[in-house]
Amino acid sequence: MRIQLDYGRTGLEVNLPDDRVVGPLSIRPAPPLENPEQAIADALHHPIGTPPLAEIAQGRKNACILICDITRPVPNRLILPPMLRILEQQGLARENILLLIATGLHRPNEGAELEELVGPEIASRYRIENHHGKVREEHDYLGTTPNGVPVWLDSRYVRADLKITTGLIEPHLMAGYSGGRKVICPGIAGLDTVKVWHGPRFLEHPRADCGIVEGNPVHEENTRIALMAGCDFIVNVCIDGQRRITWVGAGDMIQAWQEGVRFVEQVVKVPVPEPLDVVVTSCAGYPLDTTWYQAVKGLTGALPIVKQGGTIVLAASLTEGLGSPEFQRVMAENPDLKKFKQRILGTDYFVMDQWQLEELAKVLERCRVKVVSHGISAQTLRRCYVEPADTVEQAVADCLAEYGPQARVAVIPKGPYVLPYVA
Repeated sequence: MRIQLDYGRTGLEVNLPDDRVVGPLSIRPAPPLENPEQAIADALHHPIGTPPLAEIAQGRKNACILICDITRPVPNRLILPPMLRILEQQGLARENILLLIATGLHRPNEGAELEELVGPEIASRYRIENHHGKVREEHDYLGTTPNGVPVWLDSRYVRADLKITTGLIEPHLMAGYSGGRKVICPGIAGLDTVKVWHGPRFLEHPRADCGIVEGNPVHEENTRIALMAGCDFIVNVCIDGQRRITWVGAGDMIQAWQEGVRFVEQVVKVPVPEPLDVVVTSCAGYPLDTTWYQAVKGLTGALPIVKQGGTIVLAASLTEGLGSPEFQRVMAENPDLKKFKQRILGTDYFVMDQWQLEELAKVLERCRVKVVSHGISAQTLRRCYVEPADTVEQAVADCLAEYGPQARVAVIPKGPYVLPYVA
């Protein structure tokens, strides 16, 4: 069976034994919108839970629009133009409109990446700036939540007269689903906020997981933080496997997002009858699979359907290497993941991005991981607590030889965009 995995910009074709494969497990068919431009315009004029954007924008002195960074394939070139036109029609001068890239604690997006994010026309005509999560002076302190999270958010958004957010609703390994509140926290949150909200007290909760909203403390806390900052209007979308828009919603930060979640739940959840010995997956290709830090999401997405003691085979391009210097540091300082878990649970130890290593530790407590990548060396992969493999075919063949003739392989070509579960 020939299957195309999402891998880098080009994909990776693999050939697996037909009699062993379950799947491929794919997003359920959801027809792309025939006229996405018109659908976006309609959403702006007929939003969920708020007046139309034009009405909200009347009399505002300035506006800050949050957009996701390069790691999220949000169709900004379709979303932004009609929104910007409305703001200018309502009297907002172009120089008083800021597009703020919600990088969280990721690196800034500059140069050619700006054009990739928003298109050359918007990149050349509008003010676009990056959030810098580690520069406390660029944040306002809004208080501490009842759960003890100090709230530091980007001053440019907090002080804006009109606050707008954009985003993509998809499964998220900690917060249930992305989109909505998440572009505010962690999107424009300072390090002092993220290190508590992304700490073990929240992440080790059993409901801090993919596809779970109710009772998920990560989701509940970043919603609380986003409400402290305020949000006048959101525009969120859902996309299919070819990254075409399948749903668009605008309006109230909570109501519009919840409607999008209800839509995406019907699309991304895929059942299997029982846990499997081997799961072949990806991290959805570019831009999500460029670093090992991001690629961990492909592993956590597959975890619900792999047997205890089974193996996940991940194909990820990793063209930008491991991730941030801090993520590399936390891996170097913690060669033993069991001791790492004890360290973060029992001491004040903290290194930025440690939460992704914590998620990887959850995976490795359940199964082994083999990784196929042309971006980093086998030696480097071994430092990532995984086994390097030359090809997906060889990795699967080795697993099947080990697990025996009854072993079965699930294949998830689009990685974390699919939410598999045992029915």
